[in-house]
Amino acid sequence: MSTALNGIRVIDMTHNQAGPACGQMLAFLGADVIKLEEPTGGDVARRNMADDKGDSLFFLVLNANKRSLTLNLKTDEGKDLFKKLMAESDVLVENFAPGALDRLGLGYDVLKEINPGLIYATIKGFGTYGPYADYKSFEPIAQAMGGAMSVTGQPDGPPTYMWPSIGDSGTGMHLVIGILAALQQRHGTGQGQHVEVSMQDAVVNLCRVSLRDHQRFGHAMPRTGNQLGRNVPGTIYPCDPGGPNDYVYIFAQPQMWRAFLDVLGMPALADDDRFATLEARWENRVVLDQIISDWTSQRDKHAVMEIMGAAGVPCGAVQDTGEVLADPHLKAREMIVDLDYGRRGTYQTVGCPIKLSASPADITRPPELGEHTDEVLRDVLGVDDDGLARLRREKVV
Repeated sequence: MSTALNGIRVIDMTHNQAGPACGQMLAFLGADVIKLEEPTGGDVARRNMADDKGDSLFFLVLNANKRSLTLNLKTDEGKDLFKKLMAESDVLVENFAPGALDRLGLGYDVLKEINPGLIYATIKGFGTYGPYADYKSFEPIAQAMGGAMSVTGQPDGPPTYMWPSIGDSGTGMHLVIGILAALQQRHGTGQGQHVEVSMQDAVVNLCRVSLRDHQRFGHAMPRTGNQLGRNVPGTIYPCDPGGPNDYVYIFAQPQMWRAFLDVLGMPALADDDRFATLEARWENRVVLDQIISDWTSQRDKHAVMEIMGAAGVPCGAVQDTGEVLADPHLKAREMIVDLDYGRRGTYQTVGCPIKLSASPADITRPPELGEHTDEVLRDVLGVDDDGLARLRREKVV
């Protein structure tokens, strides 16, 4: 079956999370993504939290559908092979420290002369220009500098780090968009270009609503915990049996108020002046939230979600990570899939969130280190068996 990105070759020389997330999404969409790794250890994520079963789950969840090629770029022949590979590729994705590839003589100015159609895609903490360009960054730094931490947490608590990786995987998804746009533009011009996304920029983009509200109200946005706006119900409510994640989030907009009360079995509250309007419900939110909590706390969170959902009231159970992995809806949508990886055996990973009717993603296991080195060098660059043996002897691959 043809895929959306059939015929596009991507060289993914990234590590950790942001870049690999970008490469994996392109692979899900059908590109031939070749993960370029140094021969002795490969992507540091292979060893990050690894155990006696081999490559870490952290590596596995970010590198499905790729091939692995090892190449020692500290050798002259390794650099030469790399340049030849670039001449035969469409996209390079890299997230090294600023200037690292330039110092190897493999920066954009060099590679675009070898392949004018190359899309050279870069992830940096703060980008390649601007006052912070030389600063390093990790996920929490990007969240802090992009505004996300300032609006996350309880009103009387400190700025709070959020675990969903909006700085890492969020940046990777932004880079996917940039790469696809550059490929589309290349159809018309025949020319590639440098695509850059910084982690801070990606977080700022995801925080645009809070930046809008700063301008609306003229002050920094306060932390509001789980409360969304001034809508009641518009927060989490406890459920039976009272465990750490036994909660539901309910957000009943004004037009859903009567349907919500019918679910609670309290239609008379529609005529109660304390709750007759959106503003009245907000002013009396302590009383109203307690009424709602008394009702939800007698029921299982999934039962509450089903009842509310059937009545047209938005409601979601707060699922812990185990519940997400077992969620029948996510499994039906192939968002939680089982893969087999050598000694580790079967593990669960996240599938492709982009559903294309003509080319659904087929999720395949991540590669072992260097698993496809011979295949890539032979098929793409025409290296014969004797040449492959020599490259191994001389530690080029």
